[in-house]
Amino acid sequence: MDTGDGRPTDTVLGERRHLINLAYRLLGSPAEAEDAVQEAYARWYAMAPERRQAVEVPGAWLTTVVSRICLDVLGSARVRRERYVGEWLPEPLPDRAEWPGAAGGASADPADRITLDESVGMAFLVVLESMTPAERVVFVLHDVFRYPFPEIAVILDRTAAACRQLASSARRRVRAARAPSPGQAPSAGQAPTAAQAPASGQDRQAEVVRKFRKAWESQDIEALVGLLDPAATLVADGGGLVSAVVRPVEGGPRIAQYLVLMAGMVPGLTLLERTVNGLPGLVAQRDGVTATVAALDVVDGRITRIWAVRNPAKLTRWTAAGDVA
Repeated sequence: MDTGDGRPTDTVLGERRHLINLAYRLLGSPAEAEDAVQEAYARWYAMAPERRQAVEVPGAWLTTVVSRICLDVLGSARVRRERYVGEWLPEPLPDRAEWPGAAGGASADPADRITLDESVGMAFLVVLESMTPAERVVFVLHDVFRYPFPEIAVILDRTAAACRQLASSARRRVRAARAPSPGQAPSAGQAPTAAQAPASGQDRQAEVVRKFRKAWESQDIEALVGLLDPAATLVADGGGLVSAVVRPVEGGPRIAQYLVLMAGMVPGLTLLERTVNGLPGLVAQRDGVTATVAALDVVDGRITRIWAVRNPAKLTRWTAAGDVA
């Protein structure tokens, strides 16, 4: 089949996975990423065949349109998030084998798979949230997907020099966010690329997460404090729809006390070890329904940050599969 302009359909639709991956890193929401990509394809097919035929590289055209759509969405999102109740966190991603409709360890539609690498880690996505929309688009396109500045300049209708300045500003934000707090070890300052695999220390992180789960289940405050960095931070996102602390909880002892208090207030809570945005994390379920997805940042064997997503609207992709511990 062709698209009506002499090109095979696969030539154009084959760009979908790349576009989904780009849009998720720009927006932090799979649903919004899918909407942005769908809108780009709608604009493509709305053009007359002769206009589509005049486009030499459909993938470049679609990338430009998706990037511009995401830029607009990010601008409006900043306004919406000013009215958001409590902290806003990116939507967490399960392992692709656990996506709704998955079978045999694969997504129902392979073109919709989001590559789970360091550039979708919760820590990295949270840093991206601190950037202006233009900084985020330039940074993701250049530092993650390796687009050259002249191409980005065309996409954003800016000069290459202006795009370089935006990228430099974004990198300063990354370095500032990754600067260690007192008692914490420094983390890598280089932006991960979309082609990189998760860090080789996943096994060590999984072991820390397993110990943390067991300590939480047994409500062992001393063990929890031992696994938490003294300067650790917990951020929760309930979106005003469920109960959640509206401000970060700071300090290992305070976090441990908070977690034990929550466990005591919610009987029958089941803690599962899961892959969250490509790294070991935890899922809390009650009566088989996912109530919380927690991404954790582990440095030198201690948990430095916990991002707990409780907003039900952000948990629709999570299943009630059995424990993997």
